Formats: sequence, structure tokens, C-alpha cells
Amino acid sequence: MIYTVTVNPALDYVMQLEKVNAGEVNRTNNYSFLAGGKGINVSQILNQLDVDNTAWGFVGGFTGKELIRQLNQKRIASDFVTISDVTRVNVKIHAQKETEINAAGPQITDQEITAFKSRLDDLKKGDIVVMSGSLTPSLGADFYQQLLPTIKEAGAEFVVDTTGQALLDTLEYKPLVIKPNHHELADLFNTTFDSSDVMLEYAQKLLNKGAQNVMVSMAGDGGYLLTQDHVYHAKGAVGTAVNSVGAGDSMIAGFVGTYFKTHDAAESFRMGMACGGATAFTKDIAVKSQIDAVLPQIKVEQIS
Repeated sequence: MIYTVTVNPALDYVMQLEKVNAGEVNRTNNYSFLAGGKGINVSQILNQLDVDNTAWGFVGGFTGKELIRQLNQKRIASDFVTISDVTRVNVKIHAQKETEINAAGPQITDQEITAFKSRLDDLKKGDIVVMSGSLTPSLGADFYQQLLPTIKEAGAEFVVDTTGQALLDTLEYKPLVIKPNHHELADLFNTTFDSSDVMLEYAQKLLNKGAQNVMVSMAGDGGYLLTQDHVYHAKGAVGTAVNSVGAGDSMIAGFVGTYFKTHDAAESFRMGMACGGATAFTKDIAVKSQIDAVLPQIKVEQIS
């Protein structure tokens, strides 16, 4: 089983209007409530790839009930911990410019945290836990790291989609894959890259520190995969990018879902690139037909 973790999900309140006039009453043309969260995005792609998964996290209040209703509607299996506080609402305003107002998130009690950690007791060898997205203020910056010893003791694999020092702190536990983009990779080492060769040298440092696989995404310029034995490159799919939200989550899901079934890192990279591209070319998380349309474009080349 693959478990996706979204500890701070949200109902995204999306409002569409031609123009926002500050200080005045504005009326929307259309609005919608959408279940949001990076781990939930991963689950959506895994469902499209027909990979069994369960979404974990925290939900509460009337907003939490609506979020779960939407997951059920999308046939996303879930086992969230119910909390006493209310799941946050993020406001997305689509007008002359796109504006987002994201809430910090609910308060989570020690008892609720303990209930969540008990979910890890069900893990076994071969499972994969994918942790994505922001933390609520009450969890602490090291919350994901607290879970890693238990995951590894169970013989399961994990992915933490994060950046900076929080990413570096996971490496001693040997994550299945990490996915910095080329800017994030440079920031990790406080440097800049003047060539792909230099970039790959720094990506190799992440392997040396413990990562099993490193994907470096470069948006429309494609990406690289470094494994313990080889380096691969793939050009990006050709299309009109209309959405950056969820593309990285889709790339992670494509890799993890395929690796879960095949243990073939190169083929997993190919599917990750296809899923990321397909989501970038649509206004929502990609569906299977869109992924299938992009996949033939992705050619993976072993360069060393």
C-alpha cells in the first residue's frame, strides 16, 4: 500500500471575477470549493495509475466533512484523524491577477497527534509513505522527521516532498526519492550552476548523503534522474503550460506509483515526467487520458 500524508489539508475557495477593486464590494462570476492538499494531489494521480493508496492526515469541523465528502466522491480512500479544530479554508482569487490567501491551519492536540502516529503501526515491508505539504503551527517543524524512524523500522519506504534543511535532515533515513528543482538544488548548497554537469555534481552529493534516487526537475526543460548506478535525462513534454499547481505532486506520484509496481527507476522517472507534464497542461490534476497522451513524448536517455 502507498499512504499519502496531508497533515494540513484545506478547502480551497476559488472565486473567479474579471477584476478586484480594493476597498469596494466585488461580486464573483463563479465560485467553487475544492479539496486541496499536496498529498491529496498525489492520491489523485495514484488513483489514475490504478495504484492502491490511502490518504492520511487531520480533518475537523464542517470544512473537514466537506473535504472527506469530496475525497469519497473521487473514490480516494482515506483514514484521517478527526480533530476538534476546523480544517482551514484557503481563498484563491482569479481576477486580473491570481491572488491567494492561505490560512495557517488548525490547532492539533497531543492526543490527536498520538492518534495519527498510531496509523504507522499498520506499516509493513514494501509500503511507501509520501509526506507532502505544509505543517500546521502546532505540529512543529520536525514533525515529518519524527515519523521516519518508525517508518524505517517497519521496513517501509518514504518520500518527503520538502526543501531546504528539512530535506537534508531526511537523508540519513534514505528516502526512496527526492525531487528538488534546479533552483532548490542550488539553494541547498548556497551556490549557482553554470552548466548541467555542475548541477549533476551537486545532485550526486544528495545521493552520497543517503537519497536512493534524486530527480531534478527543470520545468519545460525536462529533468534528470540520478540512481545509485546511472544518470538519466528526459526532455519535457511539448504543450501549453496553464497550471503549475500540483505538477510537482504529480511527478512524485508518477514515480512512486510506478516504482511501487515495477521497481524500475528509469521507467518510474518516465511516468513521473509524464504525470507532471500532463498536470501542467490542464487546469486541474491530470486524469489518465491526459497522462496517456503525454507519455509517448517522454524519452528517457541514460547518459552515464
